[in-house]
Amino acid sequence: MKKAILWANGDPPSKRIIGYLIRAGYNNIICADGGANSARKLNFVPDVIIGDLDSITDENLNYFSGKSEIIKLNRQNDTDVEKALKYSIKKKFDELILIGATGSRLDHSFCNLGIMLKFYDKIRIKLIHRQSVLSVYEGNIEIKTFPGETVSIYGFDRKTKITSQGLKYPLKETSLPFGEKESTSNVALKDSINLTIKGGRIFLIRDFEAMRKNGQL
Repeated sequence: MKKAILWANGDPPSKRIIGYLIRAGYNNIICADGGANSARKLNFVPDVIIGDLDSITDENLNYFSGKSEIIKLNRQNDTDVEKALKYSIKKKFDELILIGATGSRLDHSFCNLGIMLKFYDKIRIKLIHRQSVLSVYEGNIEIKTFPGETVSIYGFDRKTKITSQGLKYPLKETSLPFGEKESTSNVALKDSINLTIKGGRIFLIRDFEAMRKNGQL
């Protein structure tokens, strides 16, 4: 599989986590504009920097010139993260880890979460925020877990129905409309859980360290 880190302009995880992701096979770094500022601060050199380049500093733009491929796209009908995603799809990447997608701008955080839903059919994306890993799912899925792992599930509307096997607090044709009901801090009972998701998509959140220790990332 062709995998990459997509580095946005928010708060990145620790250098240790990024180093682990590179060793785990996410060995291409694609920075969405100002994500390159964080990359330099943590001593990583991106393979590609893409966006309208209004957030990367002039100093860092000069620093990465000749080290990274720099692609300037002036269009304003999509965000820099979307530009980076479209580039990744065009280059036939199979899977991305999105970092720096959350931070001090709540509107940017919401936008990037929405982008994960928007591009679900086109490329596999996981988002890491500090110690949390967020994924989007639909349909019938089996997820490798371990007994006692905390798993949180969030839906968006009443038409999306979720049935689970292997969770401490089972779901049976359950809807989890945003702002009304959720399945926060559910617990896996065995080495895998099965979810049947009808009528929409869900967010599922797990703990990064637990996934790393059990070889699930």
